[in-house]
Amino acid sequence: MTMAKADIQALLAAQLGGEVTNLAPLAEGVWSRAYAFSHGGRDYVVRLGAYVEDYLKDRFVAQFSSEALPIPQVMALGEARHGYFAISERHEGEHIDGVSGAQMQALLPALFAALDAAREVDLSATRGFGGWGADGCGACTSWRDVLLAVNTDNPATRTHGWRAKLAASPEALAAHDETYAHLIELAEGLPEERHLIHSDLLHYNVLVQQERITAVLDWGCSLYGDHLYDLAWLTYWQPWYPAWREIDFVKAALQHWDAIGLDVPDWRRRLTCCQVHIGLGEQAYQASVDLWDTLKETVPYTLAIARRGEA
Repeated sequence: MTMAKADIQALLAAQLGGEVTNLAPLAEGVWSRAYAFSHGGRDYVVRLGAYVEDYLKDRFVAQFSSEALPIPQVMALGEARHGYFAISERHEGEHIDGVSGAQMQALLPALFAALDAAREVDLSATRGFGGWGADGCGACTSWRDVLLAVNTDNPATRTHGWRAKLAASPEALAAHDETYAHLIELAEGLPEERHLIHSDLLHYNVLVQQERITAVLDWGCSLYGDHLYDLAWLTYWQPWYPAWREIDFVKAALQHWDAIGLDVPDWRRRLTCCQVHIGLGEQAYQASVDLWDTLKETVPYTLAIARRGEA
């Protein structure tokens, strides 16, 4: 969604009253554009996009913000030209995607503390598994259902049509289907863990300063389910971050769980299921937006993970 600078300033002035200054683009994501601005001596971010659900989820999840899991508060949201807007408080920091291996190693305690905080969120007022809506309730009745729904080309989703596109490459479709068959076997009898999952910790959604996490942004992809999913997100995407090549996220997680006395039964199979689900979901997205070069990497990579898990 694109708006002229003058139109954005007019929108912000109408919402907040008074002069808006220092309006500047911050980032352009798949579903949203973000701009920094100042008002009344404070700094804010406005996001503009076509999907209000993402902003409603951000507003809902902000109630769980803490020192370990800092989530910006949504100050206002509503309709904008050709879409929606959300105004949030601005948190300073650099994106975790660009940190060095040494800094990422130093960030691990803060990262695991954030994952602990998400795992410990009280979800008793909500229900369901998988993707959840603005009411805080998930769409599925079990975690296994969430995992296995990844092969459904749902007309209600943003990636609808992915399977027909993937079928243009018979080899890719065959590998995808074999991977899914492995997932069915791996997911049998999994524990029905139900925790808050961010489900997109990379892709410029975490801000850091030195050894501290300053913000966890954009909860539009958030799920309810196995807390290992966010660890799986890091391990799945690690090959795309050469600076982190020497970091053993799994070993560090095991040491952390031991230190805090957390029992994570059957963690290896659970982690594999999460990685495979991530890979299959990414293939659906990549096919839907014609990212064929990336798809050529994720298809065999995900299949190899699934085969190792079944070995």
